[in-house]
Amino acid sequence: MERLATRTKTCRSGCLTVLEVWIVMRMLLIAALVVLAAPGAIALTAFEGLEAPMPRNRIDDLVFGRLEQLGIQPANPCSDAVFVRRVYLDAIGTLPTAQEARSFLEDRSPNKRQILIDRVLERGEFADYWAMKWSDILRVKSEFPINLWPNAVQGYHRWIRTSICENKPYDRFVREMLTASGSNFRVPQVNFYRAVQSKEPRALAQAVALTFMGVRAESWSDEQWTQMAVFFSRIGYKPTGEWKEEIVLFDPNRPVTETAVLPDGTSVRLTLDRDPREVFADWLLDANNPWFARNAVNRLWSWLLGRGIIHEPDDVRPDNPPSNPQLLAFLERELIEAHYDLKHLYRLILNSQTYQLSCIRRTDRPDAEANFAAYPLRRLEAEVLIDALNQITGTTERYSSAIPEPFTFIPEGHRSVCLADGSITSSFLEMFGRSPRDTGLESERNNRPTADQRLHLLNSSHIQRKIEQGPAMQNLLRSRAKPREVVDTLYLTILSRFPTEEELKIVAAYPKTDTGGNREATIDLAWALINSPEFLYRH
Repeated sequence: MERLATRTKTCRSGCLTVLEVWIVMRMLLIAALVVLAAPGAIALTAFEGLEAPMPRNRIDDLVFGRLEQLGIQPANPCSDAVFVRRVYLDAIGTLPTAQEARSFLEDRSPNKRQILIDRVLERGEFADYWAMKWSDILRVKSEFPINLWPNAVQGYHRWIRTSICENKPYDRFVREMLTASGSNFRVPQVNFYRAVQSKEPRALAQAVALTFMGVRAESWSDEQWTQMAVFFSRIGYKPTGEWKEEIVLFDPNRPVTETAVLPDGTSVRLTLDRDPREVFADWLLDANNPWFARNAVNRLWSWLLGRGIIHEPDDVRPDNPPSNPQLLAFLERELIEAHYDLKHLYRLILNSQTYQLSCIRRTDRPDAEANFAAYPLRRLEAEVLIDALNQITGTTERYSSAIPEPFTFIPEGHRSVCLADGSITSSFLEMFGRSPRDTGLESERNNRPTADQRLHLLNSSHIQRKIEQGPAMQNLLRSRAKPREVVDTLYLTILSRFPTEEELKIVAAYPKTDTGGNREATIDLAWALINSPEFLYRH
């Protein structure tokens, strides 16, 4: 906008200024494209197939069976264009490149979706993205109110990412955190206990229950929390001579009661020579535990399908029942029988017809969403959105923090998804609702759209510079590609699909018709696509 303002001229006859005309034309273009993105206005084949949804695995049997009982018709399966974008965003937190999208769309193999799922689950970005998700609920943050300090944060995040990369069984991942002792710099998983705002046993017990059982503090009585706190009453903290280093340990000199009561009401005997955390971990990770595996699968399901079978995934209580108890029980058994292999669960869900349904609902019934009759629309997370913008434009982002260098040095080109420390941020990440990582609650991340966000995307110099000056856009502008090739490239890069005939007509009718040779027309089209709901939302 700043560039254009310098070129504004006023007509002596009182007509619109050049800037005003430009703004109007841009708004007309984006309005036309946004209207087209609404179901029914554009060829539905851009978003969904015309065939009826057919069960592919046990997940679908249970979901579709429940929908039939309720008299709810599921959505049609999503199109290939929607699927390739969806699975990239949901599995690895990034957009496919234009070439990756094109290759998938042109592939005629009947099992290409399954092949793509297997491929993305083995990419390095898988560990990057899911380390970010786990870092939110594990409170990976240097500064107030968590105060892990930079050295510890880097080690903790590295341990989380490595565990995901190695596909460490989920029960072992949790056991290593719950029973860990040692230096916060050298045994990174002990930072689970340091990341709780209070070191009191009751606060530690509540953090464990929230993270690994999905139980909030207000869900249990004082007596229940008092009993569970006993298992964390012998955790000690000891400083060392190294700056900000702290030893987390089992302190045998701390008093302990002879017996304690587990959350399921079972009374257990505690001995002086054994860490009570180990007793609790043995109970929690037992295959018959009523909370552990159930919470794990429910949380993972909510991350992939927008809401938990128990909703919210960290609000498990008797008066908040699952929408599909049979589905939850099946997934729980599946995880246990797979020896807590989370990738097995990812693969199972992503290959289901339920996950691959279109977002275009066939009913407005409120219980349709809770029973997964369609894929839920969700705005991209702040980190994923800015990384997508940087990928499209070939630009980078700058971050800030109250922490002094060198702890906050971020190499150029570092993706926001890969930021280890929740204290390192940017104005964009804050505006778009990045999780502050203070409480471990899923609700800390705010994906609700705001007027400020819309204005930033529409009118900020930050986004304008990326679109106008980014290397990727400059390369496209300097290319000798034909106008249709330019349009195709923009659509594949930004929306992961080819333009429809209706959209091509709108682009062709835009006053700056020579899209391939006209810089501003190409930039305007990129700007319009980036501001479309189709780009900003998972669909």
